[in-house]
Amino acid sequence: MREISVNLAERSYVITIGVGTLHSLGAIVASCRMPTRVALISNPTVAKFYAESALASLKSSGIEATLITVPAGERFKTLATVRKIYDAMFEMKMDRGGAVVALGGGVIGDMAGFAAATYMRGIDLYQVPTTLLAQVDASVGGKTGVDVPRGKNLVGAFHQPRAVVIDTITLDTLPVRELRSGLAEIVKHGIIYDQEYFDFLDQYVRALLSRHTELLEEAIFRSVEIKRDIVQVDERENGLRAILNYGHTVGHAIEMLSGYGKYRHGEALAIGMVTEALLAEANGIAVSGTVEAVVNTLKKFKLPVQMDASLSSSDIVRAIELDKKTVGGNLRLALPVRIGECRVCGDISREALTNAIDAHRRLWLD
Repeated sequence: MREISVNLAERSYVITIGVGTLHSLGAIVASCRMPTRVALISNPTVAKFYAESALASLKSSGIEATLITVPAGERFKTLATVRKIYDAMFEMKMDRGGAVVALGGGVIGDMAGFAAATYMRGIDLYQVPTTLLAQVDASVGGKTGVDVPRGKNLVGAFHQPRAVVIDTITLDTLPVRELRSGLAEIVKHGIIYDQEYFDFLDQYVRALLSRHTELLEEAIFRSVEIKRDIVQVDERENGLRAILNYGHTVGHAIEMLSGYGKYRHGEALAIGMVTEALLAEANGIAVSGTVEAVVNTLKKFKLPVQMDASLSSSDIVRAIELDKKTVGGNLRLALPVRIGECRVCGDISREALTNAIDAHRRLWLD
C-alpha cells in the first residue's frame, strides 16, 4: 500500500492506494475518529461486488454500519436522491457523531459527500472510489454536489473527507468504457501539469488499457499527487485549482445537453479538451501543435474527439453561461499553454468560444 498526505491544516487527510485496501477500511475509519455509526452509501451494481467486504471490514473494527443504496447514473445525482439518503440516515438514528462512507464512482462520491456535508450541518466523510475516474478526481479535494436542470454540480459544498481508500482491485470489474473515461481525466493531468507524465501515458497506452496492475497504480498515484499538489495551494478554487477544469467547461455543457446519458463524463471531457485546445491555439494562448498532441493521445486511448453534430454551438455557449465557471458574466476557462502547462483565462469572449466550437465541428478527427 502507498500513501499520499493532503495537508490542509485541521482538514488534512491521507489517501491510501493499493490492492486490497478495502479490507483496511474499518481500521482506517477507526483510527481517524470512531463513529457512532456509519451509513455506507452505494448503488446496486457496486454494492453487489464490494459492499459485503466494506461492511465486514467496518464490523471487524467494531463499527456499526448500514448499507444505503441509491440508483446508479448521473441522472439520479439530484436533490431528490439526497433527500432519500437523509431519510435513510434519520431512520438509522444517525447523530452528529456518525459518518458517511461513499462506496462507488464519482456520482456516489459527489452525492454522498454532499449528504455528509449538509446532514446536521456536517458529519465525517470517507471516500472509497471504485472507478478510475473517481479514484483520480472526484474522491480527492473535497468537492461535493448534485446536478440541477440548469447544469451539472451547480448545488454543492466543499467538504474534505477524513480519508480516501483506493483499492485498485475494484478496477477489475470496471467496464472498459468506464476505464477509458477515467483515463481521460488522467491524460488531462498530464496536459495541465506534467509533460513527462503525459509522455509516460502516451508510451504505455496499450498497457493501461489492458489494466496492467503496476502501471495503472503508478498512473493513479501520480494523478492523485498532481491533484493533491494543486488542492493544497488552492483548496476552494480561488486561483490555481481552476486549471483542473480544463475541458470541463465545454464537457459539462455537452453532458447536460445530451441528457447525461449519451456520454460518460470522461468522454465529454475528451471532446471538451479538444475544443478548448482549439480555442487556446486560435487565440495565441497555446503553442502550435498543442491540439495535435491532445487529439493524438486521446485517440490512442479510444476516446471520442469529434464534436457532437447534434448539438448547436449556440446551445453549448448558452449552457456554459449558466455554469459556475462563468464569473460576473465573464467566461473563465482553463486553457493549455503547451503540454504540461495550463492557465486560467478570464477574458474569453463568447465570439471566440463560438468560433472554436464551430471550428471543432468542421474538423473530422475520428
